[in-house]
Amino acid sequence: MPTELNDANSEYPLHVNMNGKDVTLRSMTTEDGDAMLKFARALPAHDILFMRRNITEQPGIDKWINDIRDGRVHTVIALVDGEIGGYATIHLTELDWTRHVAELRVSVSLDLREHGLGRTLIREGFKLAVTMGVEIITSRMTPDQKAARALFEELGFRNEAVLKDHMKDTKGEYHDLLVMAVNVDEFLARRQAYGLT
Repeated sequence: MPTELNDANSEYPLHVNMNGKDVTLRSMTTEDGDAMLKFARALPAHDILFMRRNITEQPGIDKWINDIRDGRVHTVIALVDGEIGGYATIHLTELDWTRHVAELRVSVSLDLREHGLGRTLIREGFKLAVTMGVEIITSRMTPDQKAARALFEELGFRNEAVLKDHMKDTKGEYHDLLVMAVNVDEFLARRQAYGLT
């Protein structure tokens, strides 16, 4: 039986219908490595640029599983027709002076990007971070990922920095890295002030 690796959110599994697609959201388990590898290898090369590790190779997946098991990472996966269609991951830091900060990573397969799955996963990752007491959530992407930026902005993320030529792809071409962030308490206070849930 697979071992449930995340316990920060007890609402899973969660079943939702997204524009005609039945999606199951649940925590990642020790049995999800092969499925995640298959998912990652189908992503466009540009999507892999800003990831913490190369998840298109087995060592990257193994490190991910170990980080989840050790509590450094918490991941929610979205299953469609039994296969991973996307994920949201919260990366915690081990540094004492930044324990209140975590990074949110979200990725969605190409064929599910018009179904609202990205928005749902960003919100699930945000909720997961809040349940863990995270005060500041950051996210990294390339500046040309306009759709992703818009989704993060819905949750109050704002541009913090653009790091020039901070990434280099397999063809040797340089790309800028955009860092976005949101203060959780400030965002929740603004929503409450406007009567939003």
